[in-house]
Amino acid sequence: MAGLTDQMERTLILCKPDCVEKNLIGTVLARFEAAGLHVTGAKMLRLTPALLAEHYSHIKDRPFFPEIVEFMSSRPVLAAILSGPNAVAEVRQLLGPTDSRKAPKGTLRGDLGTDSMRNICHASDSVENAELEVRRFFRADEVLA
Repeated sequence: MAGLTDQMERTLILCKPDCVEKNLIGTVLARFEAAGLHVTGAKMLRLTPALLAEHYSHIKDRPFFPEIVEFMSSRPVLAAILSGPNAVAEVRQLLGPTDSRKAPKGTLRGDLGTDSMRNICHASDSVENAELEVRRFFRADEVLA
């Protein structure tokens, strides 16, 4: 049960192409829901190079960025908004470390991921970025209150 210090938040996840290819979207969402998070927006979309350059602007100058663009645009992804107490931290804890090879069993990445790119989901890393990312991927009328 949520404590007095728990903050209601929303966060964005992107079920990446490896998640879609492995038919794991339902499994991933079920695990988030079982942890008490609520899906308040969801849609399939194909990420364009321009959207990926905006979304990953903090690493677009890195040598591996073209590989990320190729992977993330290789098939549609599921963008979803998860809401609940401390949603940003809760989602990141349930996912585990970015590199699936280092993620413990019991986390989504540890159980289902392959490496640091094919790691099932992107998740917002802060409350501030979560709000920016939600607005990047969803119009206001696509989100449940």
